[in-house]
Amino acid sequence: MEIRRASLDDLDVWGSLRLQLWPDTPAVAHSGEQIAMLEAPDRFAVFLCEDGGRVCGFAEASLRQDHVNGCETAPVAFLEGIFVASESRRRGVAGRLVAAVEDWAREIGMRELGSDADLANVVSHAMHSHLGFEETERVVYFRKEL
Repeated sequence: MEIRRASLDDLDVWGSLRLQLWPDTPAVAHSGEQIAMLEAPDRFAVFLCEDGGRVCGFAEASLRQDHVNGCETAPVAFLEGIFVASESRRRGVAGRLVAAVEDWAREIGMRELGSDADLANVVSHAMHSHLGFEETERVVYFRKEL
């Protein structure tokens, strides 16, 4: 198993994994976001896990300048998304991906790593807890059309 930074050559395989994590986002939007991340390596880091020549997971992280709920410092490294293909789960892939994100965050001088998960995504909550994240708060967002 190898963890490596994503490149332009990875757009298709990385994009197919993104579609599994965020299926409501059109493929063309994923592609635009991917390219934007790769073009701003001072603000984003994307790691892929390759196992037996096949990419089986990814983690995307950013440097957030604004306040991050539950964090005490700013800016903060933030785990924007993590996904492991179903056949590769429970084999340490997520842990290795998060470790790569943590190393990146330390290299750029960060002291905290933030993340979030949908309130109903209890699998993600368990993964975060298993990987050493602590829950800091729960939030429900509201909207009113004007």
